Amino acid sequence: MNSHGLPRIFIAGVLLLAAGCAVTDPGEGSAPLTLSLWPPGTPGITAGHVREHDATAPSDGLIGGRPVIRLAGITDPTITVYRPVRTRETGGAVVVFPGGGYYILAMDLEGTEVCEWLNSLGVTGILLTYRVPDPSPHTRPLEDAQRALGIVRSRAREWNIDPHRIGVLGFSAGGHLAASLSCSFQKRTYTPGDDADRLSCRPDFTVLIYPAYLAVSDSEWTLNPAFHVTGDTPPAFIVQTQHDPVGVNNSIAYYRALVKAGVPAEMHLYEAGGHGYGLRPSAMPVSGWPSRLAEWMRSMRFLPAEH
Repeated sequence: MNSHGLPRIFIAGVLLLAAGCAVTDPGEGSAPLTLSLWPPGTPGITAGHVREHDATAPSDGLIGGRPVIRLAGITDPTITVYRPVRTRETGGAVVVFPGGGYYILAMDLEGTEVCEWLNSLGVTGILLTYRVPDPSPHTRPLEDAQRALGIVRSRAREWNIDPHRIGVLGFSAGGHLAASLSCSFQKRTYTPGDDADRLSCRPDFTVLIYPAYLAVSDSEWTLNPAFHVTGDTPPAFIVQTQHDPVGVNNSIAYYRALVKAGVPAEMHLYEAGGHGYGLRPSAMPVSGWPSRLAEWMRSMRFLPAEH
């Protein structure tokens, strides 16, 4: 049990919370390693906040025949490092942002399961548990994302990661966070505190799976002006379905802005499949998106051709 009373064992199998950089190497045969983002304490957190807990209700439906862990009340954001076995390491890494409307995080569906799949490609998966619920709006999760990218780059050699092949992958609200980071990397949104904060927090590539909140509104096809897409914005891979209640206009608006800026982008739009499926298989063609992503990563040389 952690200090909030929630067993985080589901995140890493065995929890190894550490502060700062005094940690051991999460290599082959070891459990995933969890690091606190903000030692000695998270900025902006005061007494009286909701305690971290699994907010899954009995009425919540199943995805792919299984329930979903919905983590809420996160005030101590962390990264958990999932490394592939050494014989399969490619040097690539992806920081994963689960979705949940900035109220909860779908920790297994859009987190741990994704990191394990990345490991099968020889890619290090790094799961970010960012602060939710977020009343700011969304400034604290962006701080967490910027901080996470800096920490990963600062530990790249130790974790056998190529610092120029670090991507981000976000689902739904996590897709909004991934796009926000990809458009807001020039300057930290918080006061830098250590050497990790002085390294670039620009992702080398961005993966958006059914992203939310990118368009001006649910009925608009124009990108929200908060997203400043330029020629320096990372290349992107985007997936969504036509019948997604969040609105396929979010993906199309971001894709159009990338094309206009001359940024490499690939978008896959499917007719059916809805929202919130993660990478759990179904009879829908959209379930093939992980294979399409792997192909794109190889074509962009973020993943070696032989893996």
